[in-house]
Amino acid sequence: IEVRRNMGRENMHYPVVEICCGGYYDALQACEGGSTRIELNAALSLGGVTPTLGTLRLVKRDTCLKVVCMDRPRAGGFCYSREETAVMFEDAGLMLENGADGIAFGFLTNSSEIDIETTRRMVRLVHGFDAEAVFHRAFDVVPDALGSCSQLVDAGVDRILTSGQEPEAMDGIPLIKQLQDLFGNDIQLLAGSGIDSTNAGRVIAETGIGQVHSSCREYVDDPTTIGASVSFEYASRERQPGHEVVSRSLVERLIDSLEAGTEHFG
Repeated sequence: IEVRRNMGRENMHYPVVEICCGGYYDALQACEGGSTRIELNAALSLGGVTPTLGTLRLVKRDTCLKVVCMDRPRAGGFCYSREETAVMFEDAGLMLENGADGIAFGFLTNSSEIDIETTRRMVRLVHGFDAEAVFHRAFDVVPDALGSCSQLVDAGVDRILTSGQEPEAMDGIPLIKQLQDLFGNDIQLLAGSGIDSTNAGRVIAETGIGQVHSSCREYVDDPTTIGASVSFEYASRERQPGHEVVSRSLVERLIDSLEAGTEHFG
């Protein structure tokens, strides 16, 4: 359901569904469920960090997915040291050389403003491979959303992933709509956080954007997680047991919910 136009931006006549994937298995489920684009991560329990090259290469070999790779060296915030920044540029180059269709990144200063010079450097690197530069949800902690969006447009960023600076995109609809109204002709807005088949259509209809980002997650148990005296459990947002994976059926349900309402997006 993804449509392209000559200027290289997404055509917003039909919704684009991007699935947040934590590995190779997730990517296969997203593909089989009907998605055409994923954000590829590792360690989604930490909010997503840089995936391995092995994972990227397998996904590109075995699917036709458009793959946007997360470039994030650690959990926590987005004000990076010189050493962390060096790693991010090295990783980005390697992922692009191995077929990444885009890089998702976010550079902030210690006052939570856009680190514009480092952002420009990353955009130049990504565009040098004819790939997409995506500023991820680091955007959701900047103090001036409108001014920051203008800066990202000026830097040449192709897309912003945002929840509208709220915990979930449903609550951020007013800001996402404002960003779309002001900047939608210059940059893509991708709504993410809490998106599923029950609300994706409403987010699109009420904001005017043309794409959503969803984890479509379910949980699977691993009996080796807990031993007699040792536990390797980790706390998820939903406090579910086991570990999260992408559910093919939830991907299908999300896409079906949007395809059923495409007459509203033309």
